[in-house]
Amino acid sequence: MIQAYKEYWKNITVMNARATRGQYWWPQVVNYFALFLYSWLTNLPRYYDFATESVKEMNIRVVVFLILSILIWLANFTVRARRLHDTNKSNWWILLYIIPILGPIIMFVLLILPSSAFSRWSQNQSERY
Repeated sequence: MIQAYKEYWKNITVMNARATRGQYWWPQVVNYFALFLYSWLTNLPRYYDFATESVKEMNIRVVVFLILSILIWLANFTVRARRLHDTNKSNWWILLYIIPILGPIIMFVLLILPSSAFSRWSQNQSERY
């Protein structure tokens, strides 16, 4: 889990690689927990309305939250592309998120699929050397 999280941040701008299910899902769990914990500890709902995504009062807590959110969004975007590559899909499949309701469901299914046979073969070959 720790190794997957380190790779998640190390490859924040890498899109033309592969990511296993663990390399995708562990950082997702850690990030949601970290943002929840930050929000709770700093009493962020007092300054930021999550329902309308609007700022009630601008201060350093809100700025840190927004910067973290932007960085996590970028890292999530690239790890999704790498995860899609691992299932032999193109980056363009990310555009399914544009389709209301159905798009995120289809993407969720694509992101939980196992690695493709080619991906497992190439990973085994790289472990040999």
